[in-house]
Amino acid sequence: MDSDYPSFETPICSELKHFCKRIKDTYQELKEDLTPYKDDRYYRLAPMRLYTLSKRHFVLVFVVFFVCFGLTVFIGIAGPKVIESSILQIDTNTSTQVEPYLLESQPLSTYDQQLWLTCVVVLKQPDESIIKTNFNVSVKISGVVGDATTKLISTPAHNRTRTLSCARKCAEIIVVHLGYLNYTQYKIAVGFEDLRYPIAGVNFTWKSYNPAFSQVEIWFRFVFVVLTFMVTCLFAHSLRKFSMRDWGIEQKWMSILLPLLLLYNDPFFPLSFLVNSWFPGMLDDLFQSIFLCSLLLFWLCVYHGIRVQGERRCLTFYLPKVFIVGLLWMASVTLGIWQTVNELRDPTYQYRVDTGNFQGMQVFFLVVACLYILYLLFLIVRACSELRNMPYVDLRLKFLTALTFVVLVISIVILYLRFGARNALYESQLKDNPAFSMLNDSDDDVIYGSDYEEMPLQNGQAIRAKYKEESDSD
Repeated sequence: MDSDYPSFETPICSELKHFCKRIKDTYQELKEDLTPYKDDRYYRLAPMRLYTLSKRHFVLVFVVFFVCFGLTVFIGIAGPKVIESSILQIDTNTSTQVEPYLLESQPLSTYDQQLWLTCVVVLKQPDESIIKTNFNVSVKISGVVGDATTKLISTPAHNRTRTLSCARKCAEIIVVHLGYLNYTQYKIAVGFEDLRYPIAGVNFTWKSYNPAFSQVEIWFRFVFVVLTFMVTCLFAHSLRKFSMRDWGIEQKWMSILLPLLLLYNDPFFPLSFLVNSWFPGMLDDLFQSIFLCSLLLFWLCVYHGIRVQGERRCLTFYLPKVFIVGLLWMASVTLGIWQTVNELRDPTYQYRVDTGNFQGMQVFFLVVACLYILYLLFLIVRACSELRNMPYVDLRLKFLTALTFVVLVISIVILYLRFGARNALYESQLKDNPAFSMLNDSDDDVIYGSDYEEMPLQNGQAIRAKYKEESDSD
């Protein structure tokens, strides 16, 4: 109508229509620019230093990573011994009823962190005999304050049923575990009841963290907190020129993982030595569980999101992944809180022995973990098959997959040393994290000391995570 009868239209109306058409065209161009086609989106992301690296640079990156990891392992091995032990051998001629043994710990400070009392029962039986029987352990705990007065902690006495397993030599039994120390010394009365075999003696052992190791741990955590803070600042500075909508999914996730890594290294860790409370330790376990589960969620989101451009809906994209990882996080945190609460109420509590549904929780955790691994493998295979021929994207996939593979290999090696060989020498080295204690057969295995150190594991994980984030963010 307008084209047929232009003479009937006033100049002002014509200019107004022309102006509205230009606004409409500008809006369409802006909309296409903000939500580009799938293939064009890959070229409009914020640039990554990964694109400019040569093969020599890739090799150098991995060499630096392994050198840093090896240096951490060496420092851990050459550093102070993790566990201090004090053995007390008691000979007895009783049969099945043992009067309470009165035991006094060495003087303690907050640098000792935790305290264990273990025992090995020596029976009057031939070494070839195999024995497995239940008996009752009675424990009374008293704490010595600064003015040398004694305060009874456990009223009434704690009674627990324990299993005595002997094959040539009886297995070690944890009698008491104190997660944090409120007193400068502890006095414990231990009695055995309902033993069916005569006792020749009992070997008690006090175990606590070496104060020198605690000081090294404080410095290690401080160094990693500072390094993580510096990396976070450099990452934010490198992306300050780009809009967040142009960030790659790896860069968006790094903006989340780097602050969580800062918490994983726990800037509040020194409070454990300044405050006589369980709260700093629980906070440390919570930070570690949040970061590790976020790392698991990161892998799922990246391998899926790198091939799904545009809008990623919460219901279809994030919800299944959060559900799987959330189950792992809830199971681990629940068991950690349950363990801490019960140990505060009763230091003789052991969740592996005294929790009837512990095996069920282990099965549940392993089923969810297997489901996660299968889902992750499915996403990796699809991403590699669909995007392997696309420029830049295939490079991102190869680098991310290589880093993921290195992390998984190191984790599998650690898990094999922890569980596969079932060697007590290795089992004693891994400091148990209550937030992930269902991965470990028992909290009882934590403290049995040896000449190896546990520092390589903790700080190796921190270095590994820090390096992964630096590389991906670049």
